[in-house]
Amino acid sequence: MKKIVLLFLFLSTTIAFSQSRGIRIGFIDMEYILEKVPNYAEAKNQLEIKAQKWKQEIEAKKNEINKLKEDLKIERPLLTKELIEEREEEINYLDTELLEYQQNRFGPKGDLIIQKSVLVKPIQDQVFTIIQDIAEQKKYDFIFDKSSDMTMLFAAQRYDISDQVVRQLVRAEKREQLTSKQLKEQESRDALEDMQDENPEMAARQKALDEKRAAREKLIEDKKAAYEARKKEAADRRQKLIEEREAKKNGTLIEEDNKTTTGDDKTATEGDKKTSTEADKLTPEEVRQKALDDRNKKIEDRKKAAEDRRAKILEEREAAKAKKEEENKTGE
Repeated sequence: MKKIVLLFLFLSTTIAFSQSRGIRIGFIDMEYILEKVPNYAEAKNQLEIKAQKWKQEIEAKKNEINKLKEDLKIERPLLTKELIEEREEEINYLDTELLEYQQNRFGPKGDLIIQKSVLVKPIQDQVFTIIQDIAEQKKYDFIFDKSSDMTMLFAAQRYDISDQVVRQLVRAEKREQLTSKQLKEQESRDALEDMQDENPEMAARQKALDEKRAAREKLIEDKKAAYEARKKEAADRRQKLIEEREAKKNGTLIEEDNKTTTGDDKTATEGDKKTSTEADKLTPEEVRQKALDDRNKKIEDRKKAAEDRRAKILEEREAAKAKKEEENKTGE
């Protein structure tokens, strides 16, 4: 209660003083900042795994001691006084050893506290340096830690600079991996972010612009996707029409070929059915090739038939000529 009263008096005095001299006050949440640091989160997770292993070791030692106590309780009537004292001394030693182990691991000066401080201290030092830089740049007179022992009954969000500290930490990490050109670009972006921190209205305008830009880019992507979908659909329809046209064309050729070679309606019908069944099993490319082969065969057959007719006509002409010559000789 005394601490709260002192804090209230301090804040009242500070606010009254700030109204007369324009004093700037801010605060941070160290726990929030540490959670946002990737290296700290990873190291903290490893430390928690190690602490869990220590707890398991302590639990195993407790179970071992409890078993010795239970065994002694059961066997006590059968043991001599000296053996009972010896067993009790062993159990007391193990109890003392377990207590020391717990203190060494989880006590106020134990390994867990030491390793936590080792883990946190570098980040805390970096945070304190960043806070000093922010205080100097932005003319802060007081910056408190919300997560410290000092109780803060209320703090307006606009005075919280934790996110600024986190950004500075992330920037420092990024700068080590950037080239000189990238570093200049990053500094420009950092300056813009700092201006937005100082001017909330500017930040709101920038956020609105970013949202509009994102919406515009999404609209463009949606239109592009719709165009590609229509284009693919048209290509699929065109390919389907070509395949149907080729299938009809191939069916007509096969039917004509069957009529020319056989002249038998029943055989032609059976041939059509067989060809249709085979065509169903073929790919469009194989159907086109088969149609081309059938067309070439038909042309060759027609050429052969024409040559046969031409040869027959020549033979008939030669025979007629020879007969006429023979008749002329007989008339003379």
